[in-house]
Amino acid sequence: MKILILCTGNSCRSQMAHGFLQSFDDKITVCSAGTEPAKQINQRAVIVMKEVGIDISHNTPKLVDQYLKDEWDYVITVCDHANETCPLFMGKVNNRLHIGFEDPSNTTGSEEFILSEFRRVRDEIRAEFEKLYNTNIKK
Repeated sequence: MKILILCTGNSCRSQMAHGFLQSFDDKITVCSAGTEPAKQINQRAVIVMKEVGIDISHNTPKLVDQYLKDEWDYVITVCDHANETCPLFMGKVNNRLHIGFEDPSNTTGSEEFILSEFRRVRDEIRAEFEKLYNTNIKK
């Protein structure tokens, strides 16, 4: 089972989804990428994932182009922009899904409030990807 998760920057939402899916089952291959990858992973995403026991600190944003010719069981976009600009995959894609989430990196306010938004989105991602895993992926 091979799953690719796409976002625009590949620094936050797709990295969290990647971390959760990999934590559910280490036998599946999970990759994440962006249509316009950031220079580094969002440190607040690292913090809130560490709070639930998942270390994504060594992940790096990648450009989707390196995955376009591969075969995928699932290609999942997690942001509207990536969904709208998703490139044409030359490899075989069995299932293309969009499961959108708000971008917590755009949150302004106190650090406490910003982290609460990251936690809210993290928990939404966990719930949606756990449901997807249990319904469609787990064998």
